[in-house]
Amino acid sequence: MVEPRKTYAFRDLVTLRTLESLRAKKVSPKTIHRIIEVLHGKLRRVKDPLSAAKIFHEGKKLRAEFEGQTIDALSGQILFNFDNSEVKRLVAFPREDGKAARHKQQTQMAESEFWFQKGLEVEHRAGPVSEAMSAYEKAIELNPSAVASMVNLGTILFHQRKWQKAEAQYKKAVEVDPHYALAQFNLANLYDERSDRKQAEEHYLVALKINPQYGDAHYNLALLYQGEGATLKAISHWKTYLKLDPQSDWSKVARRELDKLKRTMADQGSRFKVHYAGGSD
Repeated sequence: MVEPRKTYAFRDLVTLRTLESLRAKKVSPKTIHRIIEVLHGKLRRVKDPLSAAKIFHEGKKLRAEFEGQTIDALSGQILFNFDNSEVKRLVAFPREDGKAARHKQQTQMAESEFWFQKGLEVEHRAGPVSEAMSAYEKAIELNPSAVASMVNLGTILFHQRKWQKAEAQYKKAVEVDPHYALAQFNLANLYDERSDRKQAEEHYLVALKINPQYGDAHYNLALLYQGEGATLKAISHWKTYLKLDPQSDWSKVARRELDKLKRTMADQGSRFKVHYAGGSD
């Protein structure tokens, strides 16, 4: 699905992330090929449509957003948002400057994407942190819905231990897109780091509701439950994590912790007499 090359640009990374996300949600290769065909038909001048469109998986439905337009990703049919504001916009008389406004919005979206990619590029080459932060801030200024830039900016602030500022960025991302699992996961990590286990648990569970295959969320939630002494819950999430990631170095840690919990439960069980129906012991 991705053309083999000697070198890859950051736009290729966007495509790979999209493909990874779709496969994580168990979208079949056949369906993904169909999405690509539909997008090629809509974005004829774009060589790699998965880098230019955002794909959303909602139950059994798949939709794509690009250039201010929303379509059914499998049929190509245009979808409309019929809330009150959209209805008012559709029935309103067109203004003379409508075309110019749309052009300005598209330009700003493109510039925002440029600064987001710039931030990624700076982080990839381990450039100055301030330069990456500035790029993400510009992306958000140009597009107040740039959730990926908010999350990345929040993560930089998280690593700087600027908890309140990091929390503000993650919360903004969640407000813009409550179904963005990474924002929920990172917000949970922040609360976990600050020993606010109740809120950490809440946001880990939201991330898993959005994406039940989110391995890292299962891993961190298992650690959280283990620290609270909720052994059965911890065991459940360790087992799920190991099904999703059975081979990595992290899986070795997960397997060790799972074995430790099983031994603890076995030791606790051996301390009690067990009675059977019809007998004394």
